[in-house]
Amino acid sequence: MNRWSRGNTGNVRKPERSGPHHRGRLMMMLLWIILFSSPCLMVEGQMKIPPETVQQWAISFSKDIAALSARYSGAKLLQKKYKDVESVVKMEEVDGEELVKTFAEEMEEMLGRKMKSVKRLAEAAEDADLYHEYNATLEFDYYNSLLINMVDEDGNSLPLGGDFALEKNEHFNKLPVNTQLSNIQVPTNVYNKDTDILNGAYMSEALNDVFIDNFKKDPTLTWQYFGSSTGFFRLYPGIQWIPDENGVVTFDCRNRNWYIQAATSPKDVVIVVDVSGSMKGLRLTIAKHTINTILDTLGENDFVNIIAYSDYVRYVEPCFKGTLVQADLDNREHFKLLVDGLHVKGEGKVKKAMKESFKILNEAAALGQGSLCNQAIMLITDGAMEDFQEVFEKFNWPERRVRVFTYLIGREMTFADNTKWIACNNKGYYTHISTLADVQENVMEYLHVLSRPMVINHDHDIIWTEAYMDSVLFNTQAQSLLLMTSVAMPVFSKKEETLSHGILLGVVGTDVALRELMKMAPRYKLGVHGYAYLITNNGYILSHPDLRPLYKEGKKLKPKPNYNSVDLSEVEWEDTELRTAMVKGENGAMSLDVRTSVDKGTRVMFLKNDYFYTVINETPFSLGIVLTRGHGEFIFFGNVSVEEGLHDLQAPDLTIPDEWTYCELDIDPGHRKLDQLQAVVRFLTGKEPELECDMQLIQQTLFDAVVTAPMEAYWTALMLNSSGMDEGVETAFLGTRSGLMRFQRYTGIEKRLAKSFLTASDKENMFTLDHFPVWYRRAAENPAGQFLYYMPRKETRAGRIVIATTAITVTVGKRTAIAGAIGVQMTLELMESRFWAIAAQPNDTDCSNVEGICPLRCDSIDIECYVIDNNGFVLISKQRNDAGTFFGEIDGSVMTTLIRMGMFKRVSLFDYQAMCKMSSHSVSSARPLLSPFYGLASALKWFLSNFLLFLLEFNICGLWHTEPFADAHKKKGDILQPCDTEYPSFVYEPSVKETNSIIKCGRCQKMFVVQQIPNSNLLMLVVQADCDCSRQHPPINMNPKEVRYIL
Repeated sequence: MNRWSRGNTGNVRKPERSGPHHRGRLMMMLLWIILFSSPCLMVEGQMKIPPETVQQWAISFSKDIAALSARYSGAKLLQKKYKDVESVVKMEEVDGEELVKTFAEEMEEMLGRKMKSVKRLAEAAEDADLYHEYNATLEFDYYNSLLINMVDEDGNSLPLGGDFALEKNEHFNKLPVNTQLSNIQVPTNVYNKDTDILNGAYMSEALNDVFIDNFKKDPTLTWQYFGSSTGFFRLYPGIQWIPDENGVVTFDCRNRNWYIQAATSPKDVVIVVDVSGSMKGLRLTIAKHTINTILDTLGENDFVNIIAYSDYVRYVEPCFKGTLVQADLDNREHFKLLVDGLHVKGEGKVKKAMKESFKILNEAAALGQGSLCNQAIMLITDGAMEDFQEVFEKFNWPERRVRVFTYLIGREMTFADNTKWIACNNKGYYTHISTLADVQENVMEYLHVLSRPMVINHDHDIIWTEAYMDSVLFNTQAQSLLLMTSVAMPVFSKKEETLSHGILLGVVGTDVALRELMKMAPRYKLGVHGYAYLITNNGYILSHPDLRPLYKEGKKLKPKPNYNSVDLSEVEWEDTELRTAMVKGENGAMSLDVRTSVDKGTRVMFLKNDYFYTVINETPFSLGIVLTRGHGEFIFFGNVSVEEGLHDLQAPDLTIPDEWTYCELDIDPGHRKLDQLQAVVRFLTGKEPELECDMQLIQQTLFDAVVTAPMEAYWTALMLNSSGMDEGVETAFLGTRSGLMRFQRYTGIEKRLAKSFLTASDKENMFTLDHFPVWYRRAAENPAGQFLYYMPRKETRAGRIVIATTAITVTVGKRTAIAGAIGVQMTLELMESRFWAIAAQPNDTDCSNVEGICPLRCDSIDIECYVIDNNGFVLISKQRNDAGTFFGEIDGSVMTTLIRMGMFKRVSLFDYQAMCKMSSHSVSSARPLLSPFYGLASALKWFLSNFLLFLLEFNICGLWHTEPFADAHKKKGDILQPCDTEYPSFVYEPSVKETNSIIKCGRCQKMFVVQQIPNSNLLMLVVQADCDCSRQHPPINMNPKEVRYIL
């Protein structure tokens, strides 16, 4: 080992006497010298790493990699080309208020077309019913979506089947459909030739022409449908309905959120359940299932609470005592968990429970809380022996503002008259439920009662649902999963003889893909870090680039249990005022300093964002956009001729993203097979003049194509000079704000390490509807002209690769905007070879003026050398497996010291959409407003639901707009549940250019030197290797920790 301080070795004279006594004294003296001088020896022998040497290495390495990156990317040439056109470009400040207003108006127009289509369907259905005379002996063969194109053993078409032409359609996610006809789905538990079904199917045939006409008027329409109150579901375009693995079709349109919301007004519901001793066994099981079914009929606009009674009254959730809570998904799941834990005991005394229920509802109405609309009490019991008249006279009569629905549980009919009297004298409905199979149909009856005032008053209220997943698509193409919203409207009977009865015929509706809606806020207008988002009037996200509705379980993608109830405050978590203003439907703007992350949360960025928001008229939605201060405030436009731009646009190295809308391809079916580049070329050449295209975006793309065209020749010349190519340089690339990308593969596919880089599957490095490429976003926050280096995350990169990227800017006057980013992807081995060649002083180095180890070499066993990036991730280390690992995991002592010295800063980030493994003591934090048992509820709900449905041989979870349940046999510890997590990120403080220190670790001390590598985001570390400090300073990891809330 080389030491900076060495003792001179002298000659030792041999002693004349060497007897035992003398040798003993000599040994004692030697031991005394060793014991008392060892601390001094340790200090005197402390390794010293000369900072000057490390600084020289850093400077040399900086020049080397900067030259390498600049040469193979061509960054200087591209910056010059944009510099040359600064005199002819037009720079504008982005007006956020005007922009959000324009986007909202366009969205309002699009959604307005959907509402008009639904209104036409409702009118046609009501007219068809008006002129249809019910026929009790009607025989009618309709197309049953389960039976079409099916034959029996003799090859004959099945009844209600027959030939039904199906063809894959791009517009309907490549599903086989029939755009000339609708067909009908009937749940397995409903007789498909029931007289009511046949009459309804015959009557609703009139909708076929309206479906087709709507689709012609608005080719962007997706599924249109009519859900009948009798249980059948007419869908356009017609499809082949696929039963579950048991051959059962469980989808019942009447259970779907869009049906329930349209069929009833918002409501306050108090569920009162009998848990006295007589409710034991099957009765309690039926009661629990009844409660869960009632909960499933509630939505975000409803409010609920649950009271259990026996000898005394208690709230199933004590935290919600005396109040109503919003019936969102999380609260409903929470209630289901608590209901599952109910036990029977004592004698049933319902009077106190009814008084408490009326008290809750009356107070809510008096204080202007809850839904401010319908109010109902759901009484679930196996008998009511008490006299209730006094309670009703005091709290509900004569107005009877609160409806009371009664559910008599079990086969005993002794108390049927009492429970029926309660319902009939309080404008409610009485049902008898004796088996689990009776629950679904009987619970749904209350919806018809609550809909009667709407029907009688003919209130055709249009409703919009929260975001949901198109589960038909999910079951067939999980990778193309879409978030949707539905617009729906009730259909009433207009016949005079039944008008006073208030008969609901059903609900009509259509779906809107939220991705299509968000295309009306194009990314190029918002800039590299800008984005748009949509929320409901309840604060839940419809669309946001940071919304993550799916999680991976094994190799399967699954929807999270709470995917459609993620609150805006859980994504934009730096501030709550933004959410409050948007929920109130206000228009406005605010600025926030935010911590955001890229590369899946591993790297933090600090941005100053301007938020602009407005309501979308005639809908319950609000739109927000975000613009980043600095370069995000400006946008520039260039101008070139179509002929010049078109030539360069068709270069083989050029692409534009298909997720962006340069031209609208969904209007004309003939255009749906074109990609965006083909469409732009055909439009500009006059071959498709009827295409609707974004001329501002196309003009900017043509301009960028012309300015960046010389890069093709530059890269090609480098590649042709194969003798001068450095082995390991694989791909040069660039991207512009218009979405244009060019890239050059320097290495063939067979030799290329990063085979997936910049391919269709490499979403993170491509322009998408949600984000600019990672390398573009990171370059934008780095000084222009200075390369930023990083290794992609281990799970996304194919091998040991490095990406070097830098921003290209345009400046007009005092305004600067990002024109694009350019870079090069190379193998890590190439950078390593350059580093190791520099980080080794030759043996003949002049060490006369060096204080410390000389010659200093990184290949020495005494020291460890690292190159890390500005987020603390290792690029270069002697240990190959260290590459891509956070440095704190490798050496906690040095990283801790760097944080303490201020060279690195620890930043806390939060993920309110995380999924955590379930444990017996786990407390969900998905919703701080809830009881801490929410997460457990999700998993137990899955188990209970599957168990009950097994008994019924009836899967409540439908095929349309539903969520799959988890496998019931999973071990508890394997089940993932929604949770909140806090995780650290680390960022380098660039004002600290260099530092060195000595870390005391028990019996040894460790020296290290850190030096910034100039003109980069990298740091060089040289660390003493022979002092293990892991006991005193454990590794620092970046693992997320679940946040647990104590209520």
